[in-house]
Amino acid sequence: MVEATEKHIKIEDICPEVFKAMLHFMYTDTLPHCDSETASAEMAQHLFVAADRYAIEGLKALCEDKLCDNISLDTVSSTLALAEQHNSPRLKNSCLEFIAVPDTLMSWMLTEDNVALMQNFPSIIAELRSKVNNISSSRDLKKRKKENGKVSFL
Repeated sequence: MVEATEKHIKIEDICPEVFKAMLHFMYTDTLPHCDSETASAEMAQHLFVAADRYAIEGLKALCEDKLCDNISLDTVSSTLALAEQHNSPRLKNSCLEFIAVPDTLMSWMLTEDNVALMQNFPSIIAELRSKVNNISSSRDLKKRKKENGKVSFL
């Protein structure tokens, strides 16, 4: 192997900033601080992919947490694609629940990202439809209970 005779190893499938952040996690068990929310979400996405590729489950779980907590209209399509590609049911479910809210669904449908997502992952359509139906059914049930005077507070 070339690595045995050389003093350095080339890792070409990951950018230096992401690799540095991955090393930071390996030594500290924490995610590195990012200056902005956008940079933080983007770094979490890149780290999520790297953690999956290199089987660093603790890092993958931390990134999932961060991504679940920071889902927005701007990030939901790319995050959902990552969840689908890297087998993350929890992250996928969080994204689908975010999109399935009626107001969010309408806004999301107007984005270009949703078209690419549906073309690349057509199975998501059925799952999203199911989430939307569940939310609608739940809302209808609450409405009927309220109309019948049987509102309960939990």
